[in-house]
Amino acid sequence: MKSSLIALFLFATVTFAQPNPDWHRAIAPFRIAGNLYYVGTADLAIYLVHTPQGNIVINTNFEQDVPALKKSIEQLGFKYADTADLLISHAHGDHDGGVGLVQRETHAKLMVMAQDVPDVESTAKGRPGAHVDRVLHDGDVVELGDAKLTAHLTPGHTKGCTTWTMQANEGGRNLNVVIIGSPNVNAGYYLVGNKTYPQIADDYAKTFAVLKSLPCDVFLGAHGAYFGMLGKLEKYKAGDTAAFIDPAGYKAYIAERDQTFRDEWARQQKNPGTPKQ
Repeated sequence: MKSSLIALFLFATVTFAQPNPDWHRAIAPFRIAGNLYYVGTADLAIYLVHTPQGNIVINTNFEQDVPALKKSIEQLGFKYADTADLLISHAHGDHDGGVGLVQRETHAKLMVMAQDVPDVESTAKGRPGAHVDRVLHDGDVVELGDAKLTAHLTPGHTKGCTTWTMQANEGGRNLNVVIIGSPNVNAGYYLVGNKTYPQIADDYAKTFAVLKSLPCDVFLGAHGAYFGMLGKLEKYKAGDTAAFIDPAGYKAYIAERDQTFRDEWARQQKNPGTPKQ
């Protein structure tokens, strides 16, 4: 038993000591469709929606990534100071770690799904300790200028995990954009017998029902790896202006993630007390 605990500790230590190198690797910002832009890293996704009344930013990545975010925004010809509304996909440090800093520097209004508010406002180590200006609920709409984003509660990964939808006009065509919060069951997640989140498995099941119901043309997510961003970006640079239009890829991704969740749920039901490794 002791050796197993030591092995688990070493695995966790290596995992946290060696994060995905793409998390902090800078890439040039680019326009996805209409007034929607990508201003994140090679894997940690940040989106900017430009309007004449200011910009909406979704996610900030870690606090250390905020200078890169600022640079990306300005490379596009926009002003970092014009960030008016600040949103997140979910309350994990790789997505919301910098919201407090961005809020202080730009005076943007921070809007967060109700279930994730305590984590965003927490001053515990590694949490942003930011003030939430608007508490969101499932189906709430964030409007700024000509932009309209709808917040869909897709819980499980976090209690307030949020999938954002909007429309982007590209060449006279209105495209349905889906930015997935996260459908993933992380290592260490208890789907059975979870005392701090008893309804976690039911929430995941509801999330997949929601995701399957959303019309999607442009498939995006909180991590570039969800939607094969780097590969699509290469096609985009080569002249394929429709590279990010991928309704079939969206459906396939959701189906695969749903099955992976259900397999893990079934495994834990047969083996209570054994979280995902």
